[in-house]
Amino acid sequence: MRILNFGSLNIDYVYGVDRFAAKGQTITSRSLDVFPGGKGLNQSIALARAGADVHHAGQVGQDGVFLRELLESCGVGVESVKVRDDVRSGNAIIQNDAEGDNCIVLYPGANRAIDRDFVDQALAEYGQGDWLLLQNEISELPYIVSCAKARGMVIVLNPSPADALLDGVDLDAIDCFVLNEGEAAALTGTNGDGEHLLNAMHLRFPHAQIVLTLGEDGSMYMRGDEVLAQRAYLVETVDTTAAGDTFTGYLLADLAGGEPIAHALDFAARASALAVSKKGAAPSIPMREEVAGFTPSMRS
Repeated sequence: MRILNFGSLNIDYVYGVDRFAAKGQTITSRSLDVFPGGKGLNQSIALARAGADVHHAGQVGQDGVFLRELLESCGVGVESVKVRDDVRSGNAIIQNDAEGDNCIVLYPGANRAIDRDFVDQALAEYGQGDWLLLQNEISELPYIVSCAKARGMVIVLNPSPADALLDGVDLDAIDCFVLNEGEAAALTGTNGDGEHLLNAMHLRFPHAQIVLTLGEDGSMYMRGDEVLAQRAYLVETVDTTAAGDTFTGYLLADLAGGEPIAHALDFAARASALAVSKKGAAPSIPMREEVAGFTPSMRS
C-alpha cells in the first residue's frame, strides 16, 4: 500500500525562551537550534519510521537540498521532491518555552510555489487504492484534492493551519480527518469539549473517519456508530513541536497497513509520547522498534 504525502518542507529555527514574546516586547533566547521540519517532512519521516511505503511530493530551494537528502536517508521516496533555483525553502521561526510548549511563525517559500503542472506530474503514477496525505502548508490544495479524488485515491487531511485557504477545498472529498480541537472548531463553526467537537465533525462529514487529538487528554475517533477514546501516555515533556506529526504518521501507517483502528490509535499515542520527550521536530520522531518497546505510565 503506497502513501503519497504531498506536503511542506521547512528549515526550522528553534529559539529556547523562558516565555513567549508578547506584542511590542523584545526578549533574549537561551539557545538557537536549526532543524529540518515542516509538517509534510515530519509526517513523511514518521510514516517511514513506522514502516510505511511512503513517497513525498513537494518543493525546496537550493538552501533546502539537505531536506530532500534527509527524507531519502529515512527511506522516503523523493522522486517528486523538486529543487528550485528561483525561490528559497520554507522556514519556521519557533519559540520553545520553559514548559516545552511552542509557538510558530511560518514563511512558506517554495511550499507555496507549487503549480498545477507539478501536481499533475506528482500524481501521475498514483491511483485506485493508493493513499494521499495532505496538510494546509502548500499551494494548489483544492486542485490536488480534486485530482486525487478523480484518481480514486484515499485522501487524508490534517487541516493545519485551519485558515481561509481551506475555503476552496472540497472537504466532502476527504476520507479521513486528523485534527486537533482548534482545527475542528474552525471547520465546524462551533466550540466545546472533545466529545462535542467530534460529534460536530461527524455531522458535518458523515462519511469520513474523524480522528480528534486532545493533547494531554489523548485522542478520540468516530466513524459511523463506532466511537473510540485513546488515553495519552505520561512522559516528561521537552518539546511538543513534532508530537502531532508523529501521531499522524504512525496512525496512518497502521491504518493503511490494515491494522484495527484501536491498535493504530494506541501505537500513535506511544510514538507521540516518545517524540515530546526529545528536542527538535524530525530528530525527535522515534523508530518503530522504540515505540513497540515503550511502556510508560498513562495519564489518569
